[in-house]
Amino acid sequence: MRFALSTEQLDFAAELRKILDAGQVPAAVRAWADGDTGKGRAILRQIAEMGVFGLIVDEKYDGADATTVDLVVALIELGRGAVPGPVIESAAVIPALLQRLADDAPARRWLSALASGQALGTITFEPQRGIALDAEIAEPVLVATDGRLALGRLSRSDVETSADAAPGSVASIDPARKLCRVTADESIAEGPEVEAAIDYAFDTGVLACAAQLLGAGRSILEQTTSYAKQRKQFGRAIGEFQAVKQQLADVRIALDLAEPLVYRAALTLDSADRARDVSAALVTCGDAAHRAARTGLQVHGAIGYTAEFDLSLWLTKVAALRTAWGTADFHRGRIADSLRAAEPAAATI
Repeated sequence: MRFALSTEQLDFAAELRKILDAGQVPAAVRAWADGDTGKGRAILRQIAEMGVFGLIVDEKYDGADATTVDLVVALIELGRGAVPGPVIESAAVIPALLQRLADDAPARRWLSALASGQALGTITFEPQRGIALDAEIAEPVLVATDGRLALGRLSRSDVETSADAAPGSVASIDPARKLCRVTADESIAEGPEVEAAIDYAFDTGVLACAAQLLGAGRSILEQTTSYAKQRKQFGRAIGEFQAVKQQLADVRIALDLAEPLVYRAALTLDSADRARDVSAALVTCGDAAHRAARTGLQVHGAIGYTAEFDLSLWLTKVAALRTAWGTADFHRGRIADSLRAAEPAAATI
């Protein structure tokens, strides 16, 4: 079976890329890291106007009721652009969760605002140990653990970064990722059906993270290739040296091999293979993006990791996203469990 994106999906991705290229995202990311979210929110509103935050939201909540593949197409571009903020949570996870609750009151309360970009939401799951992204500016802040969904509130933590840190703030390798520790407060829903919805939403987040990693890896490759064509040593562009060409080719191959896993996971999100496929996508995209980051840093040299150089924004984003939705060991364990469960029972003699 051959899978290919439609013309509409390719055009949608191209339009998103134009908006992000024109939006001075690096400046917005640096401002976000400094606590000024104005520039970042302006970019997110532009993205919302294109319908990104309402892609998988039902029409009755003012969404587009599009497919998960459409969402992946958008998130790859947002990863390529290193867009700040709780994009995964607002565009993918919370819509997936709230629309699977028996009580539609929470969906009616928040989804229209999220779909329009007027609000940003965030959520934390059990594997994330109560740590939520951008909880200080998000509405709603949700805590999903042990088959219970609740509103969250900021809590003070032992791992505050400094005496001036916000309550519950947690350090991240990516300065633009404002992490806060939150605790469950007002209960919204609980029970076996809620637990199933939470599991589905978590896997949606894993898939969204894989898509962003893929996009970030591709951006690093593009930036590194461009730099290799311009930087000269011994009178030649370093991109002409075979060793550099080989490293860039290896990155391209890794990213190209990771991409089909993301789209497969998007297509099987509603199947019994969901957990296996999203975990495989995250591990593979994480490894490919990490290879891109290592090669990018090696080709650029030490300048690539300086805060003043734009490449550093993607390097730190990749480093943070690789474990934001579970470590590689966690996801490899899920893949192994799924494969063992699928093995036919041993024949008895």
